[in-house]
Amino acid sequence: MARALLEGPDLEAAVSGLSGWSVEAGKLRKEYEFKDFVEAFAFMTSAALCAERKNHHPEWFNVYRTVRVDLSTHDAGGITTWDVELAAEFDAAAGRNG
Repeated sequence: MARALLEGPDLEAAVSGLSGWSVEAGKLRKEYEFKDFVEAFAFMTSAALCAERKNHHPEWFNVYRTVRVDLSTHDAGGITTWDVELAAEFDAAAGRNG
């Protein structure tokens, strides 16, 4: 399914509705910190299940208790509503796992 890019005011409005997310290098980015590696890994497991259900997969990086997530819709060449929706689901998963 084709997704329209979010740009300008639409992108700003979408990001303002997300807690702690920013736009960096054309991607939505957030860094999560958890109590320890187990909580971080539990988050990644929950987030992976969300991503798989949407067939929309993040770029992420994990060191010990920190997980950095970057979201973009590669087919669209940037950030779309799909990324914003997945970001909200990841925030909910983080709340359940730390």
